[in-house]
Amino acid sequence: MHGTLLMKTQISLTALFVVLLTGTIGCAPSSTPKPLKAVSDQEASDTSSKTARPRDESDEYFESGAVSELKIEIPDGEMKQLRENNKAYVRCTIRENDEVVFKSVGIKLKGAAGSFREIDDRPALTLNMDKFAKGKSKKQSFHGLDKFHLNNSVQDESYLNELLCSELFRSTGIATPRVTHARVWLNDRDLGLYVLKEGFDKKFLKRHFTDSTGILYDGGFLQDIDVDLEKDSGDGDDDRSDLHALKAACEEPDPEKRWPLIEERLDVDKFLSFVALEMMTHHWDGYSINKNNYRIYFDPTTHKANFLPHGMDQMFGDPNASVLDHPGTIVAAAVMQNPVWRAKYRDRLRELLPKFSPADTLIGRVDAIQPRLRPLLEAISAEQAQGYDDRIRELKERLVARAENLKEQVDHPDPSPPEFDENNIMQLADWYGASECDDAMHEEVDVAGEPPRKAYLIKCGPSGRCIASWRRKVLLAKGRYEFSVDAKTADVEAIEDDRGPAAGIRISGATRGDKLEGSTDWTPLKFEFDILEDVREVELVAELKSTKGQVWFDRESLKLKRLMPRQPE
Repeated sequence: MHGTLLMKTQISLTALFVVLLTGTIGCAPSSTPKPLKAVSDQEASDTSSKTARPRDESDEYFESGAVSELKIEIPDGEMKQLRENNKAYVRCTIRENDEVVFKSVGIKLKGAAGSFREIDDRPALTLNMDKFAKGKSKKQSFHGLDKFHLNNSVQDESYLNELLCSELFRSTGIATPRVTHARVWLNDRDLGLYVLKEGFDKKFLKRHFTDSTGILYDGGFLQDIDVDLEKDSGDGDDDRSDLHALKAACEEPDPEKRWPLIEERLDVDKFLSFVALEMMTHHWDGYSINKNNYRIYFDPTTHKANFLPHGMDQMFGDPNASVLDHPGTIVAAAVMQNPVWRAKYRDRLRELLPKFSPADTLIGRVDAIQPRLRPLLEAISAEQAQGYDDRIRELKERLVARAENLKEQVDHPDPSPPEFDENNIMQLADWYGASECDDAMHEEVDVAGEPPRKAYLIKCGPSGRCIASWRRKVLLAKGRYEFSVDAKTADVEAIEDDRGPAAGIRISGATRGDKLEGSTDWTPLKFEFDILEDVREVELVAELKSTKGQVWFDRESLKLKRLMPRQPE
């Protein structure tokens, strides 16, 4: 069947380049760039450990560049269960290269909004080798892995973003799953080329930390540490006290108390590398920028949080993306408010720059991997192979452009707070909508009246649950400020919320006392707040939390006023 169309792909990169040098497929590069040296893989099981981790079967598998042919068989009864609950494990059989058979393997669907596909489409899959094992004698592994993922790469037609960025993070000592590729069939249906990725499990933790019994949290979908994240593994209580303590440290009002509290609960040095790499690769869907696609491991030996990257299939999308913006997520924002840590972050950008610029090393990795993937796509269809050539060319162009941009950015001064006018007032334009519900309406509208006004509208949708806002970020120096706007409501019925019900204004993370509900005419709203740090980015929020109704915020009246220092009492 399909396997007869393909060359055997369970070969090492060395063997493949021998083929290339003989002219069978094409011209080989003059030299084979090696993967970026990964501290966690090559030097120790934990980057702070002095004892080298013994090599195992999984090292050889990932380093060989093997592209396995995986034929997955799911019986009809198990398929029925999977269609009813696609995130629950069912049993399957895996045949690798028509030679090795793994039975009673756990399989379920994976992916979120962008990459998720149903089982009868081209699904992304999670495989757990010993999910249904009974007793230690029954346990099995796939090249030393207990858990791995098959990503459909529908958002990365180069199939290389996850691999390149995994190597970048690991080369800096950040615990990150290893990546290779596989050709996949499901019940004799050819699904094509997949990205094979190591899972976050106990074996993964043992590779990177001296103690793997700590708690590992899954960041979930668009969630920060202010929610009870899903616990994936770990000993101890399930009360999320470690997460709550980290959040409390980041939100401590007094900066002099805040910094030591954060340092007790977070590996700050590794976190600076984590943020720097997320920004340099432009991981727009990661933790720092979008509070998404991450894991947190609380290391029992240090009692500190370690952030781990995930979901790196949409990288380098904007070569001009800023690495100097202040991230808005809870931990990243708090860390970047510390001037000493901010300076270290700037130093870290300079230290990491040679990994990106010049782009030769990354492009060399692309050139080394492309020849082992293209023949597989050619065997599927000439059209796919041609499209793949185009995607690789585009990826290289983005890498070169990003290299030049980063070289320019690292020595730029940090952004400065914007200027206020002679009355200490700043007009606030360029707001963006945000929502925790699918059917809330955001619209810029003209409102009739005397005088007529232009406004930002939020309207509750048919679901009867509206938690939505207009937002704007602004960088501010130390001082006291007043955020103000004129607002008008119609038929608003409030949802009670810890940060404030109905319609109102505040800054993100703060609680407001005012609320507009029912139907009101234009009403002035004000919210005062203090910036205690030398510089801090805040997110201004004009929101509606209701079961029905709508609110208008007058665009011209959205202002920020810098208040004069209060006189001592």
